[in-house]
Amino acid sequence: MNMDKIKTLTNGLEMPRLGLGVWRVENSVATDAVKWAIKADYRLIDTATIYKNEAGVGKGIKEAGVDRKDLFITTKLWNSDQGYESTHKAFNDSLERLGLEYVDLYLIHWPVEGKFSASWRAMEEIYESGRAKAIGVSNFHQHHIEELMKTAKIKPMINQIELHPTLTQVPLRDYLAEEGIAVEAWSPLGQGKILENEMLMAIGKNHGKSAAQVIIRWHLQSDIIVIPKSVHEDRIQQNFDVFDFELTDNEMKQIDEMNINERLGADPDNFDF
Repeated sequence: MNMDKIKTLTNGLEMPRLGLGVWRVENSVATDAVKWAIKADYRLIDTATIYKNEAGVGKGIKEAGVDRKDLFITTKLWNSDQGYESTHKAFNDSLERLGLEYVDLYLIHWPVEGKFSASWRAMEEIYESGRAKAIGVSNFHQHHIEELMKTAKIKPMINQIELHPTLTQVPLRDYLAEEGIAVEAWSPLGQGKILENEMLMAIGKNHGKSAAQVIIRWHLQSDIIVIPKSVHEDRIQQNFDVFDFELTDNEMKQIDEMNINERLGADPDNFDF
């Protein structure tokens, strides 16, 4: 893999910059999507307990027939499983459903107040055991990370957040960069809402690419790890076909300026699940 495709985390672990997300994908469909993605050269697969498709993802990994060491598998701790003891149990259950001996990245899915610090303590132990090669958080604002660091021994290696051209999260990204915490985007294509944007389509036309490919490339050039979701084999292939062109500084600026701080998901300061 060339450097364009790899992000090195603070502990030295190499993580692919582009992967497959499987949010809201049923088990059997997830199996096919994972196999198609691995066939198309994806090596990062991102799932979560709450997606209820870890078993399907694990089946896809097994059937793809690629060496486990060449894959990077992420799963996440759900809110109702947070707490010290329950985190250990939830992690073991995830491994069992995935059919794996370890994951490459384990994340706290949302910052459940009063619980995420105890969850993190368990995750530090899981990390030290080698059964998670890296640990991190998801949907954490700056103040959540600052609160976590009051008791943490290990700094999160990544923060997976909602991020797309209409929610660029620049202040949070700047803070994470200062702290050496990698940024990963969920809903990177804005749940499809911006794929008909004329400017994005025009930029794509300049490069012989689709609006989706332009957005994925924008993430990569912004040093953001990105996990677009698709269950269609041709779209999965297209989403990965973004390493043969480069957006100009002006095109990057035009996309940056699409930001209107528009959240499509819940605000991490106000969620009730």
